Amino acid sequence: MNPQHYPQSEPYLPVPPLASLRIQPTSPRVPLSVTPTAGAQRRIAIAVDLSDESAYAVRWSVQNYLRPGDAVILLHIHPTSVLYGADLGFVQQKLKNEFDLMTMKANTLAQPLVDAQIPFKIHIVKDHDLKERLCLEGERLGLSAVIMGSRGFGAARRTSKGRLGSVSDYCVHHCIYPVVVVGYPNEEEAKKKKITGEDAELQPVLEEELEYYDAEEEHRGLS
Repeated sequence: MNPQHYPQSEPYLPVPPLASLRIQPTSPRVPLSVTPTAGAQRRIAIAVDLSDESAYAVRWSVQNYLRPGDAVILLHIHPTSVLYGADLGFVQQKLKNEFDLMTMKANTLAQPLVDAQIPFKIHIVKDHDLKERLCLEGERLGLSAVIMGSRGFGAARRTSKGRLGSVSDYCVHHCIYPVVVVGYPNEEEAKKKKITGEDAELQPVLEEELEYYDAEEEHRGLS
């Protein structure tokens, strides 16, 4: 089955382009590349989807992790998996709708970065394996670290016992660069904050331009 190709969107926010910088990759599997986020002391990715946890992770990063000189990549892995027996036309339309919704929401997700005047770009990858692609894409982009929520990413929901979701847990154990997992306040904590009148604080959990990349095309080229 040929994957559905979606048009590349224009930048949502007027972020001035940065000069080119040659980055040495962290893995011999990843070719040396020229990146548009030059001048950055660190290249930090924030893994995002359509969940509130992603928006929270962006806000937390601005307030607690990012520093002057950093460049940010909002990294989204667009799933391509299809259930056996599903209507192909319906599935393709659903995937396209989700893709369009993600590109539209990117403007809202990035607003804390705009307010803080932190350079950023939006990078979307289409692949069927979300967990593995997050790690591999970080190597390909030469990241210094990736930040993600402990919940979100579809099936990667945090369990009732507080364990990390499957995606964040996989990345913590398999990515070769630092992975920062941000805990999303649960309803009970939010109620306590409201009752006591305390301002909600963003706490970590211990362990303008849009790019589009199709991982499945890469796989076909290697076969």
